[in-house]
Amino acid sequence: MFYDQGLKFSCQMCRYCCSAEPGYVYLSEQEIFDIAQYLSLPIDQFMKIYCRAIDFGDVWQISLREKENYDCIFLSEKGCSIYPVRPKQCMNYPFWPSIMESEKAWKEESMHCPGIGQGELVSKEEIEKKLADASQPVEISKN
Repeated sequence: MFYDQGLKFSCQMCRYCCSAEPGYVYLSEQEIFDIAQYLSLPIDQFMKIYCRAIDFGDVWQISLREKENYDCIFLSEKGCSIYPVRPKQCMNYPFWPSIMESEKAWKEESMHCPGIGQGELVSKEEIEKKLADASQPVEISKN
């Protein structure tokens, strides 16, 4: 793998990964529970206000909503308003399968994320742990 020797990454708090492009932040049951509890909301109210169902044919998966400008619903001027309970998907950026599939994809992401190539070396083992640590999104059967 192109990351056998590890890769440098240090978040620069630029908020790129939280904004500017459409995308999905899939949630597990535990993440839904944790965020709702953090916001002191009943789960059904949290889901109604902050979540959307994404159609995958036979099932729906739950994702956070976005603002009209594609920013995450929880991105504020001060950063992530749910940072202590942010989803694993957010914690693991930029070590996502789509970005780690090739050195080309990693380099393309580095054109948008100033933290790629900066800071401490993230080991191959830690990268693979992050890749394996993806949340299991909630799936709702359409039947």
